[in-house]
Amino acid sequence: MLIGIVLILTWLILLLRYPAKALPLSMAAVTGLGLVAAWVLWQERVEERRFARLEIQLRLDDTCPADRPLAIVVHNGADAVLQDFAWQLQATRPGDTIDLVQPSYEHPRYLGPREIQPGADWRDCLPLPPIRQGYRARSLEFRASDLRGTFVD
Repeated sequence: MLIGIVLILTWLILLLRYPAKALPLSMAAVTGLGLVAAWVLWQERVEERRFARLEIQLRLDDTCPADRPLAIVVHNGADAVLQDFAWQLQATRPGDTIDLVQPSYEHPRYLGPREIQPGADWRDCLPLPPIRQGYRARSLEFRASDLRGTFVD
């Protein structure tokens, strides 16, 4: 923080003392920072659009093992390979938005396969997250939240 303040004060002093030389350099620096910021925002929008094209279905399934009763199907509808896919689960009552997963520091992060090709599906069975007392898993809807991963062209 102190270094930033010193740099800004130094830049202001140079701008006031030598405006003919400092102004063009300042404008070039601002233009460069603006271009970098625009590129980062564009990349984030592309990534958001790709995550929006992921289809994730979660449901309790009797064909899954008893210790992992939650079936997941992920369809990569994006135009790029999804790598290192991870997410967290939310459990809600139908028509409600309150997350009923027991909050804790040990809230598990679920990991997908190493990569999912464009247009491909991935299926697996997952363990249930810890649910608050008084609720049964059969009466809840599950969804993936806090999606993380990288898309590689």
